Amino acid sequence: MSGSAYASSLEIASGVVLVCAVVTLWRRSLSAIVKALAVQGVALGVVALILGVGKHDGVLIAVACLVIAAKGVVIPALLGRVVAGDPASREAAPIVNVPASLVGAGALTFLAYGATGSVVALIPTTAGRLIPLGFATMLIGYFAMAVRRKAVSQIVGLLLVDNGIALVAFLATAGVPLLVELGASLDVLLAVVVLRVLAAQMWSKFGVLDLDEMRELHD
Repeated sequence: MSGSAYASSLEIASGVVLVCAVVTLWRRSLSAIVKALAVQGVALGVVALILGVGKHDGVLIAVACLVIAAKGVVIPALLGRVVAGDPASREAAPIVNVPASLVGAGALTFLAYGATGSVVALIPTTAGRLIPLGFATMLIGYFAMAVRRKAVSQIVGLLLVDNGIALVAFLATAGVPLLVELGASLDVLLAVVVLRVLAAQMWSKFGVLDLDEMRELHD
């Protein structure tokens, strides 16, 4: 892979990770949000794959395949089943409306570039220049958890945080050891499985997955 192709591919894949995070704030349909998460998981795996191919690192290529399978296929599929069981699968009334959320995402992206300037200066590589994208994805994930009401949306926010951290790790260190990434992916997968079971139980008992409505039922 030539230097220009390597840089362009890495920039596009990293950019898609951030764009998908913004899309989760833009769309209100939970199924569309889960699809954006799936695309983000695949893009994150592609970032690791490009780094692995560029550095001829077989371990990193294996990590890329693991990320694509876990974060691009398995986890979104589990969340998709939760969404399929919720007839009101929309963020009808988020705490912050969509236009304000998109403005917030833009502000967080600028904040990420400002906060990581010194880190980027220490890693003068093509991958190092893209670290702010991972940090911005992480901040948008925290923001999504704070402003969305649906349980699935908040789970997606948590996964955005995890994907942002993973992107920073790939770009800053050219990946993490296979066992570390395997352990992290299994932890996230286990958390999603547990949350899926809890969501199914909440739906069967209360008939809602909106956290505000559940608080009202509790009161």
